[in-house]
Amino acid sequence: MKTCDFLVVGGGIAGASAAYELAAGGRVILLEREDRPGYHSSGRSAAQFIETYGNAGVRALTRASRPFYEAPPEGFAAQPLLSPRPVLFVAREDQRAALAEHVAEVKPQAAALEELAGPEAEALVPVLRPGYTAAAVLEPEASDIDVHTLHQGYLAAFRRRGGAVAVKAEVAGLALDKGTWRIEAGRETYQASVVVNAAGAWGDEVAALAGAAPVGLVAKRRTAVTFDPPAGVDPAPWPLVADVEEQFYFKPEAGRILASPADETPSPPCDAQPEELDVAIVMDRLEKATTLAPRRLAHRWAGLRSFVADKSLVIGMDDRVAGFFWLLGQGGYGFQTAPAAARAAAGLLLEGALPQDIAAEGVTAADLSPGRLRT
Repeated sequence: MKTCDFLVVGGGIAGASAAYELAAGGRVILLEREDRPGYHSSGRSAAQFIETYGNAGVRALTRASRPFYEAPPEGFAAQPLLSPRPVLFVAREDQRAALAEHVAEVKPQAAALEELAGPEAEALVPVLRPGYTAAAVLEPEASDIDVHTLHQGYLAAFRRRGGAVAVKAEVAGLALDKGTWRIEAGRETYQASVVVNAAGAWGDEVAALAGAAPVGLVAKRRTAVTFDPPAGVDPAPWPLVADVEEQFYFKPEAGRILASPADETPSPPCDAQPEELDVAIVMDRLEKATTLAPRRLAHRWAGLRSFVADKSLVIGMDDRVAGFFWLLGQGGYGFQTAPAAARAAAGLLLEGALPQDIAAEGVTAADLSPGRLRT
């Protein structure tokens, strides 16, 4: 029987980052149901670091993550984790009120925002269809995230701290006996003082095995496609362009253009695949907003983003099941919040409190607790 202080279920970015932080204070084993960590949502993310994306709690965790991104631990990554990529939120004439509401909500913590008229937005992104954009807002301090380097960096650093990763280790049983968890996964049996549920879309299923009540996790499919730019067009300098009401976005991606209809279709936990309807929707929205007209798609895929009712992260000990800790509900914000979310989890488990810098952003343990979803 393999024993540890903390057993983390799920090898995506949430589980990998939390395992790394927890390994500084105890013995940690990370379980992944697939043959490699990050197969599902974490391996399909086109993540950005956008401090104005998400609700107030998500934005606070994002701000608290910036120091890690800009100065990771020595040896963590051989290249920068962030590459500058401004974000341009665009609005049609009928979306002006939504754009104004967005600016009013986020500007107190994002003073660098630049409000632009339609022609100014078109000058930044020449493929925007003339007259489509009535107004826009540019967030100049946003960035692309090197998701592969970040995820692999956490896994490698976790192993250097003595952590162990087990793949093809789907959890089949969880039993608590006299304060110690017995976990059946793969062909092994594990013992742990604390189980950390970082199982993504499968989080409520893992909780059921432990006898914990669900938090109402809903997995939602998101589709993305890539295609070549028009002949003679270099998209590399463009910002990410996003509809202010999240009806689509597109961005440069390794010499091509990545686009999504920003769909959020409820789905059971699964190996998500793109639906033809969603691909057709993104093509239609691009045609209306831009002059892009790709003849063929280079690639198409889908991933699951998991949300609870208030679209905030769930980080905290279960209020009814001892030693069962939640780290779920990242939605579309998992990568941009990962460093702070992992430190929040480790702070609560190792020190009994959130790190001071995270608390200073206005985040409280009650804001993150699974108990908030059961009142």
